[in-house]
Amino acid sequence: MDIKKLREICDIVSGGTPLRTNAEFWDGGIIPWIKIGDIKGKYVSDADEHITQAGLEGSSAKMLSKGTILYTIFATLGEVGILTIDACTNQAIAGITIRNKDEVLTDYLYYYLKSKKSYVNNLGRGVAQNNINLSILRDLEVPLPTLSVQRQTVDILDKTAKVIKYRLQQLQKLDNLIKARFVEMFGDPVQNPLKWVTKSLLEMGYCKNGVNFHSGDSGIEIHCLGVGDFKDYSVVDGTDYLPTISLSEEPPEESMLQDGDIVFVRSNGNKALVGRCLVVYPHNTPTTYSGFCIRYRLTSDEVNTSYLLRVLKANSMRKKMIGRGANIQNLNQKTLATLNIPIPPMELQEQFAEFVNQTDKSKVVVQKALDEAQLLFDSLMQKYFG
Repeated sequence: MDIKKLREICDIVSGGTPLRTNAEFWDGGIIPWIKIGDIKGKYVSDADEHITQAGLEGSSAKMLSKGTILYTIFATLGEVGILTIDACTNQAIAGITIRNKDEVLTDYLYYYLKSKKSYVNNLGRGVAQNNINLSILRDLEVPLPTLSVQRQTVDILDKTAKVIKYRLQQLQKLDNLIKARFVEMFGDPVQNPLKWVTKSLLEMGYCKNGVNFHSGDSGIEIHCLGVGDFKDYSVVDGTDYLPTISLSEEPPEESMLQDGDIVFVRSNGNKALVGRCLVVYPHNTPTTYSGFCIRYRLTSDEVNTSYLLRVLKANSMRKKMIGRGANIQNLNQKTLATLNIPIPPMELQEQFAEFVNQTDKSKVVVQKALDEAQLLFDSLMQKYFG
């Protein structure tokens, strides 16, 4: 099997950003201008922003043809997409055009590049702004089996990716079902249209920041909930999927999680994660949480945990936590103290909690199927690309 460097089989260019202050470059533009946020899946068919022909000619942006592979090289590294339209990109994205389609298939190269995400991210971490230059990308070594083997590889990976996408859609539908039932029963918690009595979040419980641990510690193994464990979960039931850390001494009791604790992401480089929350049930297994999180423990019997969690996960409530468009990457207890929680009758809260409980049972089944599909996909990527 041949192995060639990416530079030997592709033309690779980066994009650019027309001067924002020049209206001629932007106003009335019809040329799609792709940013990292526009790469949301295998295919890229639209852009949030467009530039003019003058903007294209007056900047380092370059037109890329339909079928070009996009690869992110700045900040968020290793995201991959295939253009289904003619478009240009900003400088955070490289455009990769295959020279000879009889040598390598676009979809095969797409999966190969996806397989290199961890490798590329490890290289990027040594750079202040988390980026890689085009030389690194051009020097990637691509295994090139026959076209028939490439087609077979793509077919298998496409089928597995399709299952993953379907399972994710199932989870989203179940989440939407819970959100719709919440709004139907209680309305938006910030607007509080049913005029329920409200109380400050910290009137009904208290917070505790997580503890920062040292990587060199050893002696005691303990489960630890970190930002990476949040994903799209609403509930962490048990500790089977939580990693363990090594400590020189056991954390204080106040830093241990209990059943029903709500944990927030307090700080993260990605502000979209700040304010995310979930409820944990460690079931008496010693479990702590990282310094990038805040734990909230309910002490009042006026609200139940399931209802409160959905109030805190509402989009309007999250906006209050993190501000409107501000570059806030930290959540603190002072901000949480400003959150006013509507308190409907307990009977309604319990009806909602039972609905959530039944829906969560379905989510557990779907999540298990998703995990299995993702594991299969990862093992196939390892098999084909190492």
